[in-house]
Amino acid sequence: MSSALAQRRPPPTLVACLCAAWCRLCDSYRETFAELREQHPGVRFIWVDIEDDAELVGDLDVETFPTLVVGVGEQLRFCGPVTPQLSTAQRLLETVLAPDAAAAVAGPDAQALLSRLQHSC
Repeated sequence: MSSALAQRRPPPTLVACLCAAWCRLCDSYRETFAELREQHPGVRFIWVDIEDDAELVGDLDVETFPTLVVGVGEQLRFCGPVTPQLSTAQRLLETVLAPDAAAAVAGPDAQALLSRLQHSC
């Protein structure tokens, strides 16, 4: 692949949902997450169980479910809990995936998680 072509390719976009198998709210959010995936075919969506994938989650302290991590390339755009309504997640993604969206202000644990997700999933 030529370097010119690689430079024109947009950075990979990732939306990860951090949940837990025991969380009933997360169970109900799976359908919403699947709808978001259908609405954004160019975006990689992954479901991360914070206990089954604990080494991937690392030191990030997830207290509220569902929690979304959104990144464009290595730029973290959002990391935090969302209400489980489809319309809320749609507005959030519209905002943070806009070309002029700013990077999120988050701690190093969130940035490290995005990096691990982008490179391993």
